[in-house]
Amino acid sequence: MAVAESTLTRDLQRVFDAQRKNAVNVALTNADERAEKLKVLLDYLMAHLPDVEKAMYDDFRKPAVEVLLGEVYTITSEIKFARKNLKNWMKPQRVPTPLGMIGTSNYIKHEPKGNVLIISPWNYPLALAIKPLISAIAAGNVAMLKPSELTPHTSHFLKKMISNLFAEEEIAVFEGDAEVAAELLKLPFNHIFFTGAPTIGKIVMRAAADHLASVTLELGGKSPNIIDETADIKKAAEMTAWSKGLNNGQTCIAVDYVMIHASKKDEFITSYRTALQKMYSEGAEKSDSYARIVNNRHFNRLKGYLDDAIAKGASVVVGGKTLDEQNYVEPTLLTNVSDEMKIMQDEIFGPLLPVLTYQNKEEVIAYVNGKEKPLALYIHSTDSKNIDYFLNNTTAGDTVINDVMIQFGNAELPFGGVNNSGIGKSNGYFGFQEFSNLRGVSKRQFGTMKFLYPPYTANVRKIMDLLVKYF
Repeated sequence: MAVAESTLTRDLQRVFDAQRKNAVNVALTNADERAEKLKVLLDYLMAHLPDVEKAMYDDFRKPAVEVLLGEVYTITSEIKFARKNLKNWMKPQRVPTPLGMIGTSNYIKHEPKGNVLIISPWNYPLALAIKPLISAIAAGNVAMLKPSELTPHTSHFLKKMISNLFAEEEIAVFEGDAEVAAELLKLPFNHIFFTGAPTIGKIVMRAAADHLASVTLELGGKSPNIIDETADIKKAAEMTAWSKGLNNGQTCIAVDYVMIHASKKDEFITSYRTALQKMYSEGAEKSDSYARIVNNRHFNRLKGYLDDAIAKGASVVVGGKTLDEQNYVEPTLLTNVSDEMKIMQDEIFGPLLPVLTYQNKEEVIAYVNGKEKPLALYIHSTDSKNIDYFLNNTTAGDTVINDVMIQFGNAELPFGGVNNSGIGKSNGYFGFQEFSNLRGVSKRQFGTMKFLYPPYTANVRKIMDLLVKYF
């Protein structure tokens, strides 16, 4: 039963007000206190792994290994990295003093943004909720978290975990549908961290504008995999097949389409088929290593892409089977695709993979740059000149060379999109910065700027001429 709007609004406002009042206290916590909060999260998660695995299996039959890899390890490694480095992150960051500012010392103070809202998606319902929360805690914020209603078992686990570990005036979870998200977006948060589709990201950004709140938008898009004629085709095919099989292809940084040199297309198809046979020897339908599409709506969306592509001339060269009652979509490879097909217009977010061919590098650049900037761009090549050409003539949130999807697991790298694929960065120090205000501080140690005060005599003008010319 949906919560009455007035009751929901009052409840959200009550918690928001309590958090705003408490934000001053949380902001004053030191590195050891914040690190201890992260340890509490880590310990709870490790003590409840069976509950996590069951929740995600119940939501969309996510295999236990994929839960550990894509959800748990993502969180545990991030917590450990943050705890190890938090003291250094929080230290005042000294900056040089220019000659014109002689007599002052200058530094950057990282201070929390305050009240933050985290809206997380369903595809990695634990990791993409907790990972930004780790950064928010590390930066000293209070937070309200809205997980996805499409994965209710995992959302309920999140609610239980957070309510057991934190007072609601510091961190609170609100389950529910789009109505809850809409009500949350009416509140004057200092920062909003949203992960999801670009269409919803635009709604979030409009709502944030009403309060001049800063935003982090981790979105998506059509991430290409460029495979040239020098690439190790077998490895490229195996990596790509893994990318599309992991979480049933429901990953924002999964390969969305392949652009392969025409001379290697047939070899890639054969290698892709062989890779799938090794990964799912009994067939993906019977394999306990293959998840399902999250719900029937998304299943029908994917089946619609497949049917539309076939009707418009695409060829299914691998897979193609779908089962409505299971929300099952077989790993599928398509050739003879064109931009008139829906599969080449929208982010796929499933195990369907279109393959395009090219004859020269310029075709690749023209095609990739003719679309929105992707969240990820992959390059498979052994030719350093080709790699540099593809890298230097495109733009993407992140790029991986001769592998796929490994960028998200490196806390030393910034993760995030550009324009349509996202705004802002997460991971490690970059996530800590995203939830912090970089406050510039200048301190006068000696002297004054009195020699530049009015009246503006000829001597003052001389001093300014020297400053402008030499400094």
